[in-house]
Amino acid sequence: MILVTGGAGFIGSNLVAGLEESGAGPIAVCDRKDVGDGGCNTAKRHLAAYVEPEALLPFLEAHRGEMRAVFHMGATSSTMETDASLFARNNYRLSLDLWHWCAGADVRFIYASSASTYGDGTMGFDDDGSKQALAMLRPLNLYGRSKHLFDWRVAGLVAKGAARPPQWAGLKFFNVFGPNEYHKGRQKSVVATAYPAAAQGQPVRLFKSHDRQYPDGGQLRDFIWVGDCVAVMLWLLAHEGVSGLFNVGTGQARSFDDLAKALFSALNREPEIEYIDMPEAIRERYQYFTEARMARLHAAGFAQPFTSLEAGVTSYVHDYLSRKDPYR
Repeated sequence: MILVTGGAGFIGSNLVAGLEESGAGPIAVCDRKDVGDGGCNTAKRHLAAYVEPEALLPFLEAHRGEMRAVFHMGATSSTMETDASLFARNNYRLSLDLWHWCAGADVRFIYASSASTYGDGTMGFDDDGSKQALAMLRPLNLYGRSKHLFDWRVAGLVAKGAARPPQWAGLKFFNVFGPNEYHKGRQKSVVATAYPAAAQGQPVRLFKSHDRQYPDGGQLRDFIWVGDCVAVMLWLLAHEGVSGLFNVGTGQARSFDDLAKALFSALNREPEIEYIDMPEAIRERYQYFTEARMARLHAAGFAQPFTSLEAGVTSYVHDYLSRKDPYR
């Protein structure tokens, strides 16, 4: 059996779909039942079990001999949340509990870290998992700090030779977009947010830049199609000997203008972009540039090409957003 925490969420539900399509075996999901648009994200899946978070550890114990791998995608992910105890409980303590359980049960453990751990990018985007390298990073918000804290703890456990899962991997996802993100509200990708207006002939609105190094719409992100994130995780499942902390991006930063133009192209429209002021609450914590350094994952053996921004946006629009049923 394979367990996916956060399996009704965005990346988690896409992973569940990918696992099912690959014939990976019985799949259990741990998540709140009101997550994922009231069950729409998992409605097409044939699940072995659906577990509420409070029942997770007892469920694992009850299925200890059957469990093959735990994909830990569940988290409190809002970058605007200010309750530090919520992040400590959901993003750090639970992750550590799962690490120790997998180590004791000899079960593989793959978890979601985040590119938000890199902060403003001053120290670069190198996925060096050593304690020395991690100590240099300064996340900009509580979400990033909680993810960074767990990466740091894992580095310490590995460095001192403590018990660990037979395979472990932390994945620093960059700017992911694709189907099943519709429940995320203000945390949705720009493509999902802008599509309704663009499809109705209205302009796309992007934040103005408040950094002289970047023009309006010229802020840069490493946008990655969610299907590529799933491909990385399926590859890890097929390569048990690979462990470590890895970036998951394309390795190429693109501008928000590029993203908007790709959306208009998918809709067969000429670009029409308006720039609006960035909310003051996020100006000091805004990332103007992200670009994954992908050498470590490629050196580990991952050789599949990543989907281009234009191809990903086109697929998202044609295969999901424009359809009556936009769910994967």
